[in-house]
Amino acid sequence: MSPICLGGMMFGWWGENGLDASAKLIRRAVEAGVNFIDTADVYSNGESEELIGQVLAETGLRDEIVLATKVHGQMGEGPNRGGNSRAWIMRAVDDSLRRLRTDRIDLYQVHRPDPAVDLDETLGALTDLVRAGKVRYIGCSTFPAHRVVESHWVAERRQRERFASEQPPYSILARAVEADLLPVCRDYGMGVLAWSPLAGGWLSGRYREGAELPVSRRSALLPARYDMELEENRRKLAAAERLALLADKAGLSLVQLALQFVMQHPAVTSAIVGPRTMEHLDSHLESLDVRLTPDVLDAIDEIVPPGVTVNPADRGWQPPELADPSLRRRP
Repeated sequence: MSPICLGGMMFGWWGENGLDASAKLIRRAVEAGVNFIDTADVYSNGESEELIGQVLAETGLRDEIVLATKVHGQMGEGPNRGGNSRAWIMRAVDDSLRRLRTDRIDLYQVHRPDPAVDLDETLGALTDLVRAGKVRYIGCSTFPAHRVVESHWVAERRQRERFASEQPPYSILARAVEADLLPVCRDYGMGVLAWSPLAGGWLSGRYREGAELPVSRRSALLPARYDMELEENRRKLAAAERLALLADKAGLSLVQLALQFVMQHPAVTSAIVGPRTMEHLDSHLESLDVRLTPDVLDAIDEIVPPGVTVNPADRGWQPPELADPSLRRRP
């Protein structure tokens, strides 16, 4: 797969991109050598899958693309329209196949852990999909390291398909996965598809000290990651400023610095970018032409030490034991 993956989160109402804009982004990415597209059923409530499916069908590019999507997110009212149960996976995969206009999904990923569902049930359903030819490989996303290990134990003991990949949040500002998840993935021979390598836009070059901070749809929907009243986000801004100065000194854009940092980790297979505009995409593609020197990587480590995630809200998933006091207190 290409070292950059085209993420589909900005296709549809979330990114305010319709069919024409989405088609142009996909064509430009493919022309530049990108052969991997990742989306999810929950992105714009299925619209992202629909747009990608229509573009691939109309351009004849389907067989040239490694096509990935995800299951788990809530796709309607009620407890049975999301999660990792067998009942929902079997329904959701057919919905995704229909929206994507394809007869198989190359990589079908479990979008988040679901503590309410036994891993064996999830892996059993996914195994049946592989054997039925609807799915070629299965993966997980934003799973903690111990759940990844557990999934391999279950797969071995119960003769299930095993996760071939993990998709964690990973950027210079969110490095917690370096401590355990990335080494675990290497040990188990799993591909790593890093999402949010630009830290949700913080490493795009738009967040600078002394400048008016950008207002975006994402910041409105995810205030905990952008609210400058929070000390964690003020620390992110300070780090982004130092990284921008480092990039300039190295003759790079901050985008090039951030993406190459992720792609140069030996465990990472591909960095997922989510461009909303052609300008964004072109700036991402420019990162393929550079490489960071050891001196630059050492300087990055001084700004954000290995294993550190500056704002815990950027970890992507919080175990319920941290959010629900009743799970950590005796009655």
